[in-house]
Amino acid sequence: MTRTADEITQAHAACLGGASTINSVIATHAKGDSATDKDFGHDLTHDEKKERVTRSVGYLKHQKATYSDWGSKSFTAINAAITAADNFTG
Repeated sequence: MTRTADEITQAHAACLGGASTINSVIATHAKGDSATDKDFGHDLTHDEKKERVTRSVGYLKHQKATYSDWGSKSFTAINAAITAADNFTG
């Protein structure tokens, strides 16, 4: 499958969004009881947070494994989120 530059850009932005979700859920979890309704996922149980992170990291891993046409798109933040997710979900 050949993707257009716009499709690649949109997919990369979606991956960055997934990385942001992972980082936000983990940061909220780290706050423990001090998390408030302003913290993403504050109302989730630990297991629900792990499930949310697992879904997001699955998407990131799928995108990386499926496509090799990313060009010069940076995966630094995405790779860091994958590592953090794997550590969080154990």
